Amino acid sequence: MVFIQVFVGTIAAILWLLVLVRILSSWVDPRAGSNTTRTVIAFTEPFLAPVRRVLPPTGMFDFSSLVVLLVLSAIWRALL
Repeated sequence: MVFIQVFVGTIAAILWLLVLVRILSSWVDPRAGSNTTRTVIAFTEPFLAPVRRVLPPTGMFDFSSLVVLLVLSAIWRALL
């Protein structure tokens, strides 16, 4: 049981970091021109897209990454 908690906690932490990197890279490289940015987008999009479909449109702001970060933080803290 401890192994599963550590494993899921580690996955949640890695995803949290990837979403944070995606947020920061959107400020630096908004057109996703680098391979690193495209890779981060490819890893995080399966988690952000369902949240984006549920949230109401807010113009040019995308709050899906904030929601995913909050959920991942809650999962991470619940496991620790």
